Amino acid sequence: MAKERQQRMQMRAGTLAALPELEERTDEQLKSESKHRAAARTILGARAAERYDSQTSRRYFNEALAACTPQERPYLRQMMKASLAQAERRPEELKEAMEKLGQAPPTGRQMLALRLMGLVSPPPGASVAARARGIAILLGIVVVLLAAGYGLAELGALPFGGIGLLGGSLVGVAIVIGVLGVLVLLGRRRQARQREAARAGPRPG
Repeated sequence: MAKERQQRMQMRAGTLAALPELEERTDEQLKSESKHRAAARTILGARAAERYDSQTSRRYFNEALAACTPQERPYLRQMMKASLAQAERRPEELKEAMEKLGQAPPTGRQMLALRLMGLVSPPPGASVAARARGIAILLGIVVVLLAAGYGLAELGALPFGGIGLLGGSLVGVAIVIGVLGVLVLLGRRRQARQREAARAGPRPG
């Protein structure tokens, strides 16, 4: 435990110390960062993981490991493990890695979303059967959403005498797009809160 606290203090004085000031920079600015190269590559790796791009995330973290000090490497490896678990849709490993980092693990809802993402969009290297299953699940979700949107459109139009199939379908699509837009907005706000929490570094232990 004392060794872990010492590593965290070293990280605060090293790579982690530069993370807050670099967090708001664009990807292009981070790629050209030379003074705090390890921190810049760490952020780029985490962003790639959020896009579920495990190959790019791994490359950036390897560059960060090459640029950091030996004292920082154990913690950065753990950050890499957490990010790759997210990118490759492995919720249980993500939870374990986040706990070892001293950060709050994903919520049950986030774990469920990651599992669903793993089914719909399998990571690179997945079997043909897994990819076919993902396409089938995705088509099923689209059909269910469109049917739900059409049902809501019909329900809302009942006081006005109902609505035709074409009109109901168009309104249903608009409803689905609106709901998905709200969910994306909420997801981005949640990610922003998570990044704010990450800037504070690991909890003292």
